[in-house]
Amino acid sequence: MNEPQRFTVRHTSIYRYSEPVDFGEHRMMFRPRSSHDLRLVTMQLKITPEPARLRWLHDIFDNSVAVATFDSQAPELTFESEVTLEHFEAPQPDYALERYAATFPFAYTNEEASDLVNARNRPEPDGDVDAWAKRFVTPGEPMGTMALLRKINQAINDDFKYVRRTEKGVNRPADTLRLRTGSCRDFAVFMMDVVRSLGLAARFVSGYIFVPDLDSPLAPTLDTPLDTKRDTTRGGGATHAWLQIYLPGAGWVDFDPTNSIIGNRHLIRVAVAWDHHQALPLWGTWNGEPGSFRSLDVEVSVTENR
Repeated sequence: MNEPQRFTVRHTSIYRYSEPVDFGEHRMMFRPRSSHDLRLVTMQLKITPEPARLRWLHDIFDNSVAVATFDSQAPELTFESEVTLEHFEAPQPDYALERYAATFPFAYTNEEASDLVNARNRPEPDGDVDAWAKRFVTPGEPMGTMALLRKINQAINDDFKYVRRTEKGVNRPADTLRLRTGSCRDFAVFMMDVVRSLGLAARFVSGYIFVPDLDSPLAPTLDTPLDTKRDTTRGGGATHAWLQIYLPGAGWVDFDPTNSIIGNRHLIRVAVAWDHHQALPLWGTWNGEPGSFRSLDVEVSVTENR
C-alpha cells in the first residue's frame, strides 16, 4: 500500500433565524468511516450554543452519528467539525473479481443475493432509465463487468451537465435523465438506479472530496480512457456524494460519475446507506414563529497536510 496522504477536513454549517428559537434534536454525520484505506487521527466538534447533551451512536449501516439536544434558545445554530485523517489512495486499483462475476451478465450467489436485497431495490422503476441502461449491453454478447461499469460512469460524466445545487432533495432518476443535468447526489442516485436495473447491488455514499487544484485538469488514471475530455474536479466546497457497487471478489467499489472516478482517489467516505435519505450529513428540528428561518450556510474545505 502506498504512503498515506494526510488531510484536514473542515465542515461548518450555520442556521440563521430572525429571532431566538427553540432547537429540537439534531443528528450529524461528520465523522469519516475508518477503514483499511482511511485512518482517523483527530476530530473536534464544536456546537454553538452548546448542547445540553451530546452522544454518539452507530446506525444500522455502522455510520458514526452524533446526536445533540438543546435546552436554550438562540437566533443562530452553528456546527463546526474539523477532522484530520490519513487516506491511503489506490491510484491503480486492482479489482480481482470472482471468476463468475468478471463477465456481465452474472448472478450473485444465493447467500449474496439474500444479503443484498435492499441494495438492489428500485423504489420507482422507470422505463426510460431501463432503456438508457440497456444501451451499454448487447443481448447474447457477454462483456467485462468492469468495462461495462466504466462506460456507464464515463457516459454520465460526458453527457450530463453538472450543476451545483444547495437546496435540499434529490431529483428522481427519470428527471435527471430527462434534464441531463444534476448535482453530485443526483448523479449518484441516477447511476444507482441504472446499475440496479441491470441486477447489480449499489449503495449511496456521502462524504467529502479533495480538490487539489480547481484550475488544473484531472490527471489520467487507469480507470479513465486516455481519449476522454478532461475536466476539473467537481463537488468541492460542500459535501460530496457518489455510490458503491458490490462486486464479488472486490467488495464495495467506489464510483463517482460526477468526476469519472473509480476507486477511492480523492474520496473520503463518511456515511453509506441504501437510500440517500439515510445518509444526510445534518438534520434536526426547531420550534418558533412561522417564517423565522432565514438561511443555512455550509462551507467545506479539504486541505492536504504536507
